[in-house]
Amino acid sequence: MRFALLFCAILCITRAGTAGVSGPPESEDQIVGRYLSATREQQTALRGGSMEVDFDASVPKLKRNGKLHALKSISNVGKVTYHMLGFNGDNSVKKEVIARYMTAEVQSETGPDISITPQNYKFRFKGIRVYDGRPVYVLALSPRKKEVGLFKGELWLDQATCMPVREAGRFVKSPSVFLSKMEFTRSYDLQNGVSIPQNMHSRTNTRLFGPVELSIAFTHFSKDAESGAASIASTLGDQ
Repeated sequence: MRFALLFCAILCITRAGTAGVSGPPESEDQIVGRYLSATREQQTALRGGSMEVDFDASVPKLKRNGKLHALKSISNVGKVTYHMLGFNGDNSVKKEVIARYMTAEVQSETGPDISITPQNYKFRFKGIRVYDGRPVYVLALSPRKKEVGLFKGELWLDQATCMPVREAGRFVKSPSVFLSKMEFTRSYDLQNGVSIPQNMHSRTNTRLFGPVELSIAFTHFSKDAESGAASIASTLGDQ
């Protein structure tokens, strides 16, 4: 009897979490089309802006970690630059984990196109969920080719705007024979109808040092370049 009551309670909670959520009110092609328009709007909104970034990296097997605080700037043409504001921890973690991530992001603008588009991925509608208090579309992503930077996983879109709110998966090709099983989760915060990066967590297995973990938090997005420069000067003055 207790088990039956517990099962009924769980069932009621599950139904309550998805109450009023049914099939998609639009076709899969319409959802993907709206998403592509939303990402173009997102890229335009982010250009000319800056945000504070906190990196937290660790190599548990070696008991090494490092934390870095930086200001990330995006030019009007989409070029990314980082200004380091402070670091504490193991310098090898800073060089081999955090710096490599920043370099890869900066160089991605001139590398192969790995954006989430129909040219690179197959999209499959999986359902509607409630995420952070709002209904979201859940799409499965399957890369059309095995290329570095592409991943197999899920894309969650705000139903009202089709802006991305979450991306997660495993990369299908490693950039190095020393790396394997590269997984990540990236989330966004909707601000004024636009998705702003919020946090990212990745875990990569290395053949020499075991797993490497990296968490990144993005805060204080601003389109005011003067404010960003003042933030750098203020922080450096305190060091």
